[in-house]
Parts: sequence; C-alpha cells; structure tokens
Amino acid sequence: MIYIQCIICLLVAFVLMYVLMPQYISYLHRLRFGQVEREDGPDSHKAKGGTPTMGGFLFVVVTVVALYICNAPYLTNAYANLLCLALLAFGAIGFVDDYLIVIKNNNDGLRAREKYALQSAAAIGFYVLARLFLPNFSTMITIPLLHAQINLHFVYLLLVYFMFTATSNAVNLADGLDGLATGLVIIALIPFMIFALIQRNFPVVLFVATLIGALFGFMVYNRHPAKIFMGDCGSLALGAILAALAIMTKQELLLIVIAAVPLVETLSVIIQVISFKTTGKRIFRMSPLHHHFELGGWSETKVVRVFWIAGILAAVVGVLLGVL
Repeated sequence: MIYIQCIICLLVAFVLMYVLMPQYISYLHRLRFGQVEREDGPDSHKAKGGTPTMGGFLFVVVTVVALYICNAPYLTNAYANLLCLALLAFGAIGFVDDYLIVIKNNNDGLRAREKYALQSAAAIGFYVLARLFLPNFSTMITIPLLHAQINLHFVYLLLVYFMFTATSNAVNLADGLDGLATGLVIIALIPFMIFALIQRNFPVVLFVATLIGALFGFMVYNRHPAKIFMGDCGSLALGAILAALAIMTKQELLLIVIAAVPLVETLSVIIQVISFKTTGKRIFRMSPLHHHFELGGWSETKVVRVFWIAGILAAVVGVLLGVL
C-alpha cells in the first residue's frame, strides 16, 4: 500500500510542476525576475543572465500542496508537518534573498550575517519543535558500522544547528550549473527514503516521494539549457530538508557521506578563500569546484554528469553504511 501511495504522491507532484511551470516561467518573465550572474563568474555563464529564477518557490509550494492532497490521513502527523515547515521556512529565507537580488539587479541580496541569522533561527526552531513533537526524538547519535551510540545531550542542539546551516549553504553553492543541484538532491533524498522505509516511518517516506516528484517536474525545465533556476528559495529549502531527514531517520553522521558532493563544493570555497587571503594564491581555477572543471575545459553537461555520478556513489556508500 505504501508503494502505491508513494507513486501517487510522486506523480501528482510531477504533473503539477510540469503543468504549472510554463505559466510560472512566463509570469516571471513579465515581472523581469531574471538571474543576475556574478561579475567574476565564468564568461560562458554571462548569457544566462535574465533567465527566470526563484523556481524553488513553485516546487516548495507544490510539494506541500501535493502532499496534503494525497495524504489526508497524515494532515496532523508531526513528521510530515515539521518537514513541510522546514521546507517553507528555509524557502522563505531564500525567497527574500532572491527578491532583493532581483530588485537591486545585482548579487547583493540579504547580507551574509542577516541570512545566517535567519538560517540559525530556523534551525533552532526546528530543534525545539522536534524535541516537543517528534515521537522518536533523541539526542543519541549512532556511529556507522560500529553501532556505538553516544548521547550528546545539549550538544545535540549544536549538531542540529550546524547540520542545517552547513547543508543549506552547501546545496546553495552547488546550484551553479543547469540541473546540478536538482539532480544531486534527488539522489541524496533516496537514501533517506530507504532509511525511513526500513524504520516504517511512512509520513517521511511519502514526503520524500512527493518532493522527488516535484523535483523531477522541475528538472524538465532546469536541465541544460535551463529555462529557469531554483534560486536561493529552492537551494536553501532543499539543503534544510536533507538535514531534517537525517535527524528524523537518526542518520546524522551519514549526512556527511550522502551529501558529500555539495559539502565538497563548500570545502572548495573555504580552501580557496583561506589560500588566497593567506598566500595570495588560488588552489582552484575558480570556486565552487564545478567552476574549476569548467575552466579546465569540461563542458557544463560533462561536469554535471560527473558530479551526479559522484553523488550516486556517495548515496550508495551512505545506504550501505546505514544498513550494515
């Protein structure tokens, strides 16, 4: 029964995205809500300027609507509601950032400290609500393979905080090529669906199926050459959901493995900044890492394919570590 429900949720979300997206793209064109490309970005990306952004707004809304259309029995379920709340909260932060970028016609949206403060507040809010309403909430974490458990007590709040802020920003940084972040998140969602199935946490399974359906619908228009970008509204929301799913399935440490590609993208930026500020030299041709390979002669589609393959390998390793 759960498999039939998953298919229904996925298809409803996919169809809604597929049908609504052309009208949404046209609407954004009329509003002139176009992407503002980085001045220091690759020259090949300059032509992308003006492509509609804020596509994440639609798949966030469609995911929530489709979930509740298909799953009336779970309307009051704490897992489904908290996942939707996390998706909407981080999506709202990204929406404000995208809106300011479009209005100002430059990449100066929310200030870094403002965005980080909002992400921090949302992460802490998730922790408080999870502690109050999730039946299986625990400050215990499991070390993969060893099956050893450690009770972090109050330190668990810090872990949740870093998971949300790190992963939401990591997916945001990975969203630099057509379809890259969308594909990586679809791949990363599958292990958490498997963990939730094993744990018989069906509200989580159905949420993930619905989100995957919405993302496949979005991919139709986001793949190269992209007709729309997800923007911060989408990337921050998706990164937050990966963190939330890791917490709900009690696979906190495996988030590092499953989301390895976006996290490596973040690491490449950190390394680049530290190296340039301390030695005046760049380690990479350009960061995040996907731009390094672009400037090395790889086509955009090749970079995306290779990164997706890396994401699949990370997901497989994550699943194996979680079930062994």
